[in-house]
Amino acid sequence: MWGGRAGALLRVWGLRPAWSPRRRPLSCNAASQARSNSPRCWKCGGSPGGPTGEDILFCPRCRALQPPDPTRDYFSLMDCNRSFRVDTMKLQHRYQQLQRLVHPDFFSQRSQTEKDFSVKHSTLVNDAYKTLLAPLSRGLYLLKLRGIEIPEGTDEMDKQFLVEIMEINEKLAEAQHEGAVNEIESIVAVKQKECIDSASRAFEQDDFEKAKEILTKMRYLLNVEEKIKLKKIPL
Repeated sequence: MWGGRAGALLRVWGLRPAWSPRRRPLSCNAASQARSNSPRCWKCGGSPGGPTGEDILFCPRCRALQPPDPTRDYFSLMDCNRSFRVDTMKLQHRYQQLQRLVHPDFFSQRSQTEKDFSVKHSTLVNDAYKTLLAPLSRGLYLLKLRGIEIPEGTDEMDKQFLVEIMEINEKLAEAQHEGAVNEIESIVAVKQKECIDSASRAFEQDDFEKAKEILTKMRYLLNVEEKIKLKKIPL
């Protein structure tokens, strides 16, 4: 029953990464080579087939769930353009689509191999969704794809910005009522929005050094936001 359901969903959705370029039809030799290089189904030995870049979640011959593709990045998996700007509604829809296909709850009657693959798929989809949903983690992931890392505790920061953060932290520590905390929260939200807009422009211009600087500021602001949440708990 599940095999028919999964097959119908796959046929309806198609599930091709948005950033993949349109390809010309493969020649006979090229198509043959692509098939020979494609991974074989672990269960029946058949070739998943289909154009390169399509989601191959289930073997078309035996309908067995296949292992996750280790070569795919989160943007490809979640059918998003590799960009700092992401359509969060589309991202959520894609997340729900994939979880309806690979969630472990749907594989309780399948083989242990498929149960294990299901857990891996579901975990991967969760990680990809959470990473791309939040602007900071999305930006850091974009830099990571470029081989750029921002170590924790980076001190290369605009001194004026650091002074502002110190002043905000002091005001937060001294805040004695909900109104004062909410006011600080609004100030931080505005600064975070400004950083998100600036980061978007930096990525659009391939200015990755600027993007690093802005994402580092966003880390500081996120730290303040976490302190605000803790401050609100007893209020």
